[in-house]
Amino acid sequence: MRVPNHLRGSRQSINMTPMIDVVFQLIIFFLVSSHLAKQEAQLPLPLPLAASGSKEGDPTHPRVTINVLADGQLSLAGKHLTAEELQQRLEARLAETGTDLEVRIRSDRTVAYRHVEPILLACAGAGIWNVAFAVYRPEDVR
Repeated sequence: MRVPNHLRGSRQSINMTPMIDVVFQLIIFFLVSSHLAKQEAQLPLPLPLAASGSKEGDPTHPRVTINVLADGQLSLAGKHLTAEELQQRLEARLAETGTDLEVRIRSDRTVAYRHVEPILLACAGAGIWNVAFAVYRPEDVR
């Protein structure tokens, strides 16, 4: 029996379809997660005014943004939580990213300090020292 020519010297090829599927899934995941992170920092809040301050730090630096709404409700990643839950989430995030995690507090300008203090205590309890407040400078407000 004679073997056909196209089968004799053929090389085996790798099926690229599963790898392409995985790459597209990763791309979609990172696009969606980056969109949610940007959306968290763009929650419309009337931030307090400050005469001094600095611009945003390194965008590649790991950061957690905590929003404090006008009624004192804490919001992290779009979910409302208590101070105890906040400390647990901060400890978990710190374990993921390492020792240099930044916490940014975005608070409504009418919120009393008693609603912000639990955030600072949760950060201290989790061992996070890099805490910043998001504010507007007077020249930025129109």
